Amino acid sequence: MHWFYYAGRFLAVLLLTLFTCFRVMGRENVPRQGPLLVVANHPHLTDPPILAVSVPLKTVFLAKEGLFRNWFTRYFVAGFGAFPVQPGSFNRKLFESATHWLGKEAALVLFPEGGRSDAVRMKKGLPGSAVIAARFGAPVLPVGIAGTEQIKGRFWWLRRPRITVTIGKPFILSPRNGRLTKEERAELTKEIMEQIAGLVPQKYRGEYAGKADQAGKSG
Repeated sequence: MHWFYYAGRFLAVLLLTLFTCFRVMGRENVPRQGPLLVVANHPHLTDPPILAVSVPLKTVFLAKEGLFRNWFTRYFVAGFGAFPVQPGSFNRKLFESATHWLGKEAALVLFPEGGRSDAVRMKKGLPGSAVIAARFGAPVLPVGIAGTEQIKGRFWWLRRPRITVTIGKPFILSPRNGRLTKEERAELTKEIMEQIAGLVPQKYRGEYAGKADQAGKSG
């Protein structure tokens, strides 16, 4: 891994310890090794490094292609273990990258909403995570992030915002034969999103407020 991957993780832990009330729940649910598909909600731009230090495995991220257009942001985003993807697109390059990292027993992190959620409420998930999970048969680890949206304003650190990362139990998507139909992709995506929603407070659940409690408990 790039040197910034390890330096960035150290810096993230330091800043979280000094300037927030940070806690991780459910670390015992993380398998001892990959391959693993980690899926989470996305209320704030700080979620990737916070998620990286919460999951005790080597993590790599899918990141929006726009972050790689500038050499400065590309250096640090790529160094933190991310590779580019166009939002909403599931092309050959994406699956080649997923195959590469899952083959190295890494924890591949996706934010199924495709970007930060509006007003912290979860948006309808895109089918990419479901397609990858079904294609490779990798365990899916749901993660709920709450509180990162409080990191805003010049003096946010004086408030020491309470940030909680809740890790659920890994699960395997129901098996499907052959290529997924549009309806099957939607069904599996809903299953993933409801598992995430069951790990965050009600105000974050948005589109998935209905059966979130049951999904989060079923693990």
